Amino acid sequence: MKRYMIERPIPGLGKASVKQVREAASASNAALAALAPDIQWLESFVTQDTTYCIYLAKDEETIRKHSEMSGAPLGKVSEIHRVLDPLAGLKASSG
Repeated sequence: MKRYMIERPIPGLGKASVKQVREAASASNAALAALAPDIQWLESFVTQDTTYCIYLAKDEETIRKHSEMSGAPLGKVSEIHRVLDPLAGLKASSG
C-alpha cells in the first residue's frame, strides 16, 4: 500500500469538543471497516482549522471513497514518497 497525507479543512477544528472528535473518528472508523483491507488510518495532526491525516491506502481513489463514506471533508491528497527525520543528516559511522 502507498502512504498518503490528507489535508482536511475543518474550520474551528482546534476548538472541537471531545464528543465532536469522537463522532468524527467513529464515522471514519466505520468507513475504514467497510473499505478494509484497502485503507488504514495511521494518525492525524490537528491545527486550528485543518487536520493532517496519514493513511496507508491502495490508491488515491480509496482515500476519496473513505472521505465520501465518512462525511469528512477532503482537501489536498499527497502521496508520501519519503519520510525524513533528524538522523537523515548524520553520516554513517565507520565502525
